[in-house]
Amino acid sequence: MKKLFVSLFVAALSLSMSAFADRQHTLKIYNWADYIDMPNVLDKFPEWYKEQTGEDVQIIYQTFDINESMLTQIEIGKEDYDVICPSEYIIERMLAQGLLQPINKDFGSTPDYTQLVAPFAQEKFQQMAPQGSDIRVSDYTVGYMWGTTGWLFNPMHVDEQDLRSWAALVNPKYEGHIFVKDAFRDVYSVLVLYAFREEIERGEVTRDELVAHLTPERIARVEEVLMKAKDNIAGWEVDFGKEEMTKGKAWMNLSWSGDAQWAIDEAAEVGVELKYIIPKEGSNVWFDGWCIPKYAVNTKAASYFINYMCMPQNAILNMEEIGYVSVIASPEILEWANDEDIEETADLSYFFGEEATEVHANQVFYPDLSIIRRCALMHDCGEQTKEMLAMWNRVKGDNLSWTMIGIIILLLVAILVWAITSALSRRKQRNMQFKKFQNRKK
Repeated sequence: MKKLFVSLFVAALSLSMSAFADRQHTLKIYNWADYIDMPNVLDKFPEWYKEQTGEDVQIIYQTFDINESMLTQIEIGKEDYDVICPSEYIIERMLAQGLLQPINKDFGSTPDYTQLVAPFAQEKFQQMAPQGSDIRVSDYTVGYMWGTTGWLFNPMHVDEQDLRSWAALVNPKYEGHIFVKDAFRDVYSVLVLYAFREEIERGEVTRDELVAHLTPERIARVEEVLMKAKDNIAGWEVDFGKEEMTKGKAWMNLSWSGDAQWAIDEAAEVGVELKYIIPKEGSNVWFDGWCIPKYAVNTKAASYFINYMCMPQNAILNMEEIGYVSVIASPEILEWANDEDIEETADLSYFFGEEATEVHANQVFYPDLSIIRRCALMHDCGEQTKEMLAMWNRVKGDNLSWTMIGIIILLLVAILVWAITSALSRRKQRNMQFKKFQNRKK
């Protein structure tokens, strides 16, 4: 019996060692859906990795829909993903909780492409460092894509001058025609700039400070704006708003720049013109970045993968596939961004350097320096998260306009009438059946 137990133990140990050895040659990636060029970039990584290291690797690729579900897998589930792609506020939270490993940037004879990340992005990423710490954020995360938040709108229905301010959200001209992102951090980060616009103009507070430090007063001021806008808001959305815009069914959408460009392109194919604008009060600038979580196993392949994603040719392929903008600022990217068919030029020196003061660029992708100066990085809500959620629930729960209330009442009346009619019909049928039964008895 003892020999049998030992044999079973050895077999189980061998099996677990074999599985662990296989895990050492597996790269587990956890990313947003539709956020990479699968055939031209992701599928070609194993071959490139073999060329650089002489080692084999196979990829397990999984996707998530919201940052919080990804974080739960790491924080509570202790999943052993090797590479993840969270947004800035989650990176900030994971750094504070010690859930990230440093990225090893010693790639031997392979160039370190992570050095091509724009200094602008590096500076913004450093703002994610936990307060009071001396962490160098670039040791723990490398940027992937970035963008802004603004108005996507249909000029057939909306006056562009109105949208030069976030005041358009409360303009009665647009009652029932605005879609807003169901993302309280994103919405708060732009509307707090509008709510405190006079304080900003007087120099009493900066945009960065307003967005980074949440207070009960600031949350209340943003809630006041949203409550005034409730009759204008047709719906809260995460993804369908851009599709409503492309069909010409919606007039305005508080949108992320990447979604806006997708909608602009899609709408053009069916003859609908859409535009994107960032209001004068300012906006947020957001980032997603590659990280190696605490419970990762194949950290070598993870580091090489992050470096691989920073190669200019891969950055271009990914941008063209997903419609968002890479943080890479190499000459190849500048050449790709420069489109002579665009008449207006933009000052992109903040991103590409002094040689990029007049670039014929799509400003949905690359806003002018004057706009970027009015944008602040979105942050984690920290201790104010519960209050922010409570505010958001109050706003959304009290978002019934008189029109919506009327529609709901009509639906309830229709349902009641149908129920009564059905009940009377069933009663009539039962009576008829009873009479037939009585007649047969006679």
